[in-house]
Amino acid sequence: MNKLKKIMGFVWMIIAPVVIYFLIMGAVHNIGNGTKDINKPIPWVIIIIIFTPIAIGLMIFGYYALKGEYDKLPESSEELI
Repeated sequence: MNKLKKIMGFVWMIIAPVVIYFLIMGAVHNIGNGTKDINKPIPWVIIIIIFTPIAIGLMIFGYYALKGEYDKLPESSEELI
């Protein structure tokens, strides 16, 4: 199970910047090409501002998973102290 956690940590670290890249490229491609709401910059700015911290959080989560921080999880609240 710990090996799966480390593999998924690596996957999260790769996926997060790729998602941000595709969001920015989608914005660059769609802004100004038409009259629909998706072609205006404001929705793209909002989407990028919301999803960038989420992607950064996934990268941090993936880093800690790859590092092995989640190998031993507490089973009770007494182990937290």
